Amino acid sequence: MSDQLPPARPHLKFTEDGRRVREVLSYARRGSRFTPTQQEAWDAHHERWVIPDDAVDVPGFSLAEWFGRQAPVVVEIGSGVGEATAALAAARPACDVLAFEVWRPGIATTLGLLAEAGADNVRLISIDAVWALEHLFAPGSVEEVWTFFPDPWPKKRHHKRRLVSSAFAGLVASRLRPGGLWRLATDWGQYAEQMQVVLDGEPGLEGGPTERWADRPLTRFERKGLAAGRAIVDLTYRAVPSAPSVTSGP
Repeated sequence: MSDQLPPARPHLKFTEDGRRVREVLSYARRGSRFTPTQQEAWDAHHERWVIPDDAVDVPGFSLAEWFGRQAPVVVEIGSGVGEATAALAAARPACDVLAFEVWRPGIATTLGLLAEAGADNVRLISIDAVWALEHLFAPGSVEEVWTFFPDPWPKKRHHKRRLVSSAFAGLVASRLRPGGLWRLATDWGQYAEQMQVVLDGEPGLEGGPTERWADRPLTRFERKGLAAGRAIVDLTYRAVPSAPSVTSGP
């Protein structure tokens, strides 16, 4: 891509000759109005724990600099209001958690929960997680990926917007360290079936449905799904080490 073109972040994707490309994204940005409590949490913590979107365009961008250390990195996609994020990160102080969330009130609530939990090992960012995994992470550099209750896009015409696709599964498999885990959960049965078909078909992953991950806290969102009679499905997949190449003899 020409240096004169804007960076190819979400909503800024261009062809080689400079034409704007309309992208199909797995999320929709919602309202950004804060409650007084959210505003207080944002004002107190966003400068330290929220990575500005355009920071990734700065030459030499480094996640380690934003975390202030080198540590195994966990990627959470769609952290919502941060109930799981805060609890899981607080229990894993040796890991850094990069949480992707585009809903600003959810980010603000997360900041307050992180402060309450004393979890200084989380950074939040609002750019597209697919783009970020491809461009900000080297192959084999991610410890775990968490995808809890991604938008199911229930209408058939919207299924193309679902996050878990064959292409994305291949990307996650390439970014996880050998043996690294992708933990998923959904309360939408048809999406769970699709996830399993897609992930079972990715040669770089092995796994399937599992018992509920005991460390994952029961969030308000999950309780709503249970109250509506929807079953919660947990899936866990492990990155399979690449098979060594075989060189034939002379």
